[in-house]
Parts: sequence; C-alpha cells; structure tokens
Amino acid sequence: MKKSEGSADRVIRIILGIILIGISVYSMGSWALWIVIVLGLLGLIDLVTGITGFCGLYKLFKVDTLKKG
Repeated sequence: MKKSEGSADRVIRIILGIILIGISVYSMGSWALWIVIVLGLLGLIDLVTGITGFCGLYKLFKVDTLKKG
C-alpha cells in the first residue's frame, strides 16, 4: 500500500482516533449501543489509517496529502 497521508494528516487522525475510542469506551452504558459501536469503529479506522499512512478513500478519490520531494 502506497502512503497517501502527510504527517499533519496522520497526527490529526491518530489524535482523533484516540479521542473517539476514549469517548466510546467512557460512554458505554449511558448511550445507545449503536452509537458507542459507531464511535468506536470510526476511532479505530482513524487510528489505523493514521498509523499506516494509507487511506482507501483518498486512493478512491485520488487525494494525496503526502509531500513529495
């Protein structure tokens, strides 16, 4: 997989992923289960794409935030 995310994009995704997963875990039992699951999945997706530097949607829409050179 070719990286398609720049360093700022990756840092934002990792931070957002951690926050969403934290909210999901913290709110278990107080919110509807489907909201907790959706927040957890969105957080996990952000975290994984931030760590790997690859985003499938970026590839689909031909977006690249990685600076070359």
